[in-house]
Amino acid sequence: MSADERGGMSGDERGGMRAGKHGRMSAGGRGRRNRNQPRELRVNPVACQAHGVCIELLPELISADPWGYPVIAPGPVPPALIPLAERAANSCPTLALLLMSPD
Repeated sequence: MSADERGGMSGDERGGMRAGKHGRMSAGGRGRRNRNQPRELRVNPVACQAHGVCIELLPELISADPWGYPVIAPGPVPPALIPLAERAANSCPTLALLLMSPD
């Protein structure tokens, strides 16, 4: 059964977005972000449950406080670490780690 038959949107109708791991939407094709663009890691303290996955995957930028919650190094993510930062954000079981453009 196609998306049209179900009454849903196809990938083209969603603007090139497709569900990735954990059902998150990620830009596909031409909409991909330039890896050299400055980006920062942020933690949603309400969503974080201190699983520690991000700390294990990106110890260069994330350490643990005394209770096991992540502490993010200030400033933008170095370009060489962006793929690892993306992996850490995508691996967060509570979706609390965000990789964003700086404000």
